Amino acid sequence: MSAETEQPHSKEFAILMALLISVVAISIDALLPALGTIAKDLQLANPNHAQYMIVALFGGMAVGQLISGPLSDALGRKKVLYWGIGLYLCGSLLCFLAPQFGLLLMGRVIEGLGVSAPYVSAVSVVRDKYEGRAMARIMSIVMMIFIMVPAVAPSIGQGILLVASWRAIFVLYLFYSVAVTSWIYFRLEETLPPEKRIPFHVPNIRNGFAEVFRNRPTMCYMACMGISFGSLIGYLNSSQQIFQVQFGVGKLFALYFGGLALVLGVASLLNSRFVERLGMHYICERAFAYIVASSLVFFGVNLAVEVQIWMFVIYAAGLFFCFGLVFGNLNALAMEPMGHIAGIASAIIGSVSSIMSMTLGAVIGQLYNGTLIPMTLGFLVLGAAALVILLYTERPDMKVGVPANAD
Repeated sequence: MSAETEQPHSKEFAILMALLISVVAISIDALLPALGTIAKDLQLANPNHAQYMIVALFGGMAVGQLISGPLSDALGRKKVLYWGIGLYLCGSLLCFLAPQFGLLLMGRVIEGLGVSAPYVSAVSVVRDKYEGRAMARIMSIVMMIFIMVPAVAPSIGQGILLVASWRAIFVLYLFYSVAVTSWIYFRLEETLPPEKRIPFHVPNIRNGFAEVFRNRPTMCYMACMGISFGSLIGYLNSSQQIFQVQFGVGKLFALYFGGLALVLGVASLLNSRFVERLGMHYICERAFAYIVASSLVFFGVNLAVEVQIWMFVIYAAGLFFCFGLVFGNLNALAMEPMGHIAGIASAIIGSVSSIMSMTLGAVIGQLYNGTLIPMTLGFLVLGAAALVILLYTERPDMKVGVPANAD
């Protein structure tokens, strides 16, 4: 067996998939401490506009998934992954050299286009090898490991800012993506054999889109992902301003942000232990019920008193714990009926949900006014919408064609 096709053990497989998806996470979170510095350095008129660097990456990623998904079904998972990483490297280099904000945003869009391939490849590879609650368990383990990256990435970004310019963060992206891709090259086998590949023809792609959009449970879970994660992106967009400007924590921003990310990781670990016994739908429904209830209470707190940082951290920790429970489950629920077109399906699900969450998150972020009210309302309203969608999918007619172990 060649080095390129040697199959890793299950634990190494989970780590590989987590690191693959983590290229997306580090591309977002390592840059967060630098947003204020970038706004000053490039003389942005409105500090909120620095948030567009996060939105630009998600925008490129949303479009890129629609290309990477069908290509991965046609050419194989690893080949498309390599092409995507190459494009990501080009985008990172442009960001490093960009003399103005417009070119910086263009580089971020290119990064997003490229990083869509690792995301699609990781989800598709997991779906190639697992299904149902077993897939949810593996995805929870993957997400648990993956969360370690946003837990430490802001600290890495903050450390870079202490010794170098914010542009050096993009050098980190170059080295990190090359290292992960090298590990994938030597230790992960191709999971989509030639006989199962779908030729890259427009009719095949159109049929794949039609099949995804005709499957109502998949559509509902996809909408649930997009709506609920919109509130989380709204938090990401304004997190630097909340911690460093509103609460004045300075360089401790990385500590607070990383601590909350670790809460999400712990929840993902617990989910992997209990999901096969309790079911994905059951866990998601109760997690969103808590998000709605706690956000309603915290909104009242915002109106009644001046919120202290410890109050916000307690509230945010509960939210992050709930999102840790639903991350892997929602994706597994949406992908469950789509095993035969995993690449196209993961692309559509990822792209549509990303467009939804990116748009909603950008609106929430731009509404930041020095208070926590816009963010809290985002979690409240969007969490309630996600809960309604989940309750809708419990209808008997919505479960037609869904395997019994899917929820």
